[in-house]
Amino acid sequence: MAEPTAGWGGRRVLVCGVGVAGSAAARALLAAGASVELTASSEGDAVAGLVTAGARWLGPLIRLPGEVGLVVASPGLRPHDPLLTDAAARGVPVWGEVELAWQLRRPGAAPWLAVTGTNGKTTTVHMLESMLRAAGLRAIAVGNVGEPLVDAVLADPPYDVLAVELSSQQLHFAPSVAPAAGALLNLAPDHLDWHDSLDAYEQAKVGVWAGAVPIGNADDPRVAALMSPGAVGFTFGEPAAGQLGVVDGRLVSRAFGDDGLALVEVADVRPAGRHNVANALAAAALARSMGVGPHAVTSGLREFAPDPHRNQPVLTRGGVSWVDDSKATNPHAASASLAAYPRIVWIAGGQLKGVAVDELIAAHAHRLTGAVLLGQDRAVVAAALARHAPDVPVIVVDSTEHGAMTEVVRAAAGLARPGDTVLLAPAAASYDMFSDFGARGDAFADAARSLPSDGSA
Repeated sequence: MAEPTAGWGGRRVLVCGVGVAGSAAARALLAAGASVELTASSEGDAVAGLVTAGARWLGPLIRLPGEVGLVVASPGLRPHDPLLTDAAARGVPVWGEVELAWQLRRPGAAPWLAVTGTNGKTTTVHMLESMLRAAGLRAIAVGNVGEPLVDAVLADPPYDVLAVELSSQQLHFAPSVAPAAGALLNLAPDHLDWHDSLDAYEQAKVGVWAGAVPIGNADDPRVAALMSPGAVGFTFGEPAAGQLGVVDGRLVSRAFGDDGLALVEVADVRPAGRHNVANALAAAALARSMGVGPHAVTSGLREFAPDPHRNQPVLTRGGVSWVDDSKATNPHAASASLAAYPRIVWIAGGQLKGVAVDELIAAHAHRLTGAVLLGQDRAVVAAALARHAPDVPVIVVDSTEHGAMTEVVRAAAGLARPGDTVLLAPAAASYDMFSDFGARGDAFADAARSLPSDGSA
């Protein structure tokens, strides 16, 4: 890692949170000569090493220590956390790791191509990373995925370009970040337990457009309403001038000086589905904004390997398909997943984060042949099913132990008939029962593979 830029010597910084991002921020600040203090709700494994390196552990705090000139906050901290409220009252700036990374960039630093949206961010940045590498660029997907962004901006040798995934929480704490190009994939209610309102959530998201080239989903009503006239749009339909879209089964560009430039066949986009075509169009727009040629876009998409737990087939047995879309952690993502299958036994539930599921269920009730519910907000989903899909058989699993997924899968097997898809698309976060959505998906896949060979319960 190269040395950060100068100007930090003696500056007193409080780092809130000592997870992966917080630890990377603390290490970079120590290397820059800052006086680093650490706080978190509990003393994590990284604290001892950071203290050895020169940081000071203060334990849990609700008020700012005197003389602190900057707070670097974990995105898990809400804006109204007492510590951040105290910082605001004292006029002390609060940055996230993303803002810190932006401030630590050296002259001639790699440009950022940024991606945000309610869903599809990780898939899109990895598609983009694949395209950039196919063009011969030293590139990496970072931000809310992969290695800490602070480490990436200080990498030696430096990267040519960074594909940066940004959440709404990260953007909230990144007031001066201005990517070379930024794409907003979609907008739907999410994280309303963190943001005060849908408007606040949307305003955080549009921060991705602070740079030179704003890119947005012209098919998403909320995104389209926020786009400026000069923004680059992408659409599943035929593109207008200044857009990317689909013509005769091909992704094409009519932006960045292109006149119907063919990029790749829709059939080459993986995972399949309309929403992933939109992700591919966004990634292509970001790549073209950097001058990446059509052959690299094509090669990058063809070579792209989707991450697990995103509409991932698990097995087909007894005429029933089992699909893991554990990454569908909100209703918007679950809707895209449900739309891909005609007959579904739906496994849903978890932490809804203050978001309603009525619209989701009303839109897809005709596809449901059964539902099995688990997790913290299972009763909320059950009530919505009773309102909008009263004829769909519903099984509620009340156990919240990790092993409850075995009971869930057995119940789903009992409801499924040949031609059905048993779909884990929970529309909710996983932390009530699992360490993350990946662990939830793994538990589902393991339980499905452990069913008797005839697929019965």
